[in-house]
Amino acid sequence: MRAKLLEISLFGSCIVRSLEPGAFEITGKKHRAIFALLATAPHGCRSRTFLQETLWGASCYDTGRQSLRRALSDIKSAMGPYYSQLINTNNSEVTLDLSNVVFAGQPGQGTFLEGLDVPAPLFEEWRDSVRANPEQIHALFRAPTSALPRPPVPTVTVMPLLSIESNPELTILGDWFAEEICRSLSRTNLLAVISHFSSRSLAGRRIDIEVIRSKLKVDYCVAGSIRQINDEVITDVDFLDAETGRILWTRQFSGKLNDFISDAGQGLTNIVTSVGNAIASDTLRYVRGRPISEIADHKLLMASVSLMHRSTLRDFAKTRELLDEALRRSPRSAEVHAWRGKWHVLSVINGWSSDPAKDTKSAVGSTTKALDIDPENAFCMTIDGFAHNNLLRRLDVASNRYEIALDQNPNEALSWLLRGALYAFQDSGEQAVHAVDKARKLSPIDPFRYFYDCLSATAYLAAEDYEKALQFANSSLERNQRHLSTLRAKIIALHFLDRTAEAKEIADELRRRQPTFSVEGYMNAHPAADYQVGQNAMRALRAVGF
Repeated sequence: MRAKLLEISLFGSCIVRSLEPGAFEITGKKHRAIFALLATAPHGCRSRTFLQETLWGASCYDTGRQSLRRALSDIKSAMGPYYSQLINTNNSEVTLDLSNVVFAGQPGQGTFLEGLDVPAPLFEEWRDSVRANPEQIHALFRAPTSALPRPPVPTVTVMPLLSIESNPELTILGDWFAEEICRSLSRTNLLAVISHFSSRSLAGRRIDIEVIRSKLKVDYCVAGSIRQINDEVITDVDFLDAETGRILWTRQFSGKLNDFISDAGQGLTNIVTSVGNAIASDTLRYVRGRPISEIADHKLLMASVSLMHRSTLRDFAKTRELLDEALRRSPRSAEVHAWRGKWHVLSVINGWSSDPAKDTKSAVGSTTKALDIDPENAFCMTIDGFAHNNLLRRLDVASNRYEIALDQNPNEALSWLLRGALYAFQDSGEQAVHAVDKARKLSPIDPFRYFYDCLSATAYLAAEDYEKALQFANSSLERNQRHLSTLRAKIIALHFLDRTAEAKEIADELRRRQPTFSVEGYMNAHPAADYQVGQNAMRALRAVGF
């Protein structure tokens, strides 16, 4: 194991020094404050602007920039050759290599940054917020094997399909079919899926829902049977509410025995999609009209995510209430903080925010908190990239976040989707299409499918395949007719297909939905404004009267 290079103590006296005795120690207050800010950031990275404003104030950008440059130069002089091994800088960011850092002490062993009194209001505000809630940086001191709390999401088990005739060959097929459903369901962060081995251990001649509920502690169960008639295999699958035993739906899939495995893909996709839609619908029925204090923990997040992606402002506002309650009950759930961050992003880009600057700050604050709790969480990393891309127009940061997320989890569908959108914004149409196609294949159960179709339309616009872009825009609008981004994508596709009259009809619809929309405002805020795809959008929107 590689030896660490730097020791930082954050509780009690703030100490920043080499682990090699006598090599160096950082003593200046603002110099140590820089290390404290970097050490508590996701992946040790802060923007230069954040450091400047936090430590030298926001009133004079040039003074702050020069002061930060001098401070980094002082640190480099003090650290000598260790500087390049620990700190990386570019024109926009400063990064501390946390893999080379040891954190001395523990939360509770002294006041956070005791005695580090830097006369800068934003630093004092940040320091005091950590003192008030030191749990937000516990991840720095957590042993790698420590378990984080399970996200408050519904739990599902998939039982092997039972062979009615006790046919050994069909038993194997039924087990394989269930395992594939289990594997597909496990790709979403909106469900907790019991391992197929655990489910298999309870398989028998009949399904006992009470035993399954008590042994596996699940909320929902997929079960069914498999049989053969002549050369055809028929599967009957039920989706059950494990608490009541109520059947939420039944599905049937059939195929030729010799081709069953190769032909089962569509049947599996239909079943997995139906599971996601049923849980979302069942959850919304459950929370409707129910006092928030009586809503079960595992229903809160699913309900909030489902409402977040519905078409009305009323539903979107209800999401905030549900997320606040979910955070109150699960303050250490990184995923809940990330969803809260996404809510703020959507509030801004959907035009529903009364204070975009405040929502932008809250979005980045929520995703930062999520990564403070769980720095290796691919979903949280993805939402942080989403915020930087859509609110801060930091495409470089977003690209880095998506890359890290996919390194951590190559099957993170949302990372592929947003990476595809980023490629589209940067005029890389072929790469954009590849990424969004992969995203849709990896995420057949999302209750906000319209979002995937909308960004798929964007990818095909970048690839200049306007027929395909129009298909996805129409598919998205079938699920959410009020989604403003999809309406804009449809206008652009119709314009470049020379279907001007239809494009003007959709433009009228966009005006009704968003009376304040203007091309100038759109281009000022959109991350693709400086690329060809953004210029194409501007021309199409102006052509229909905006």
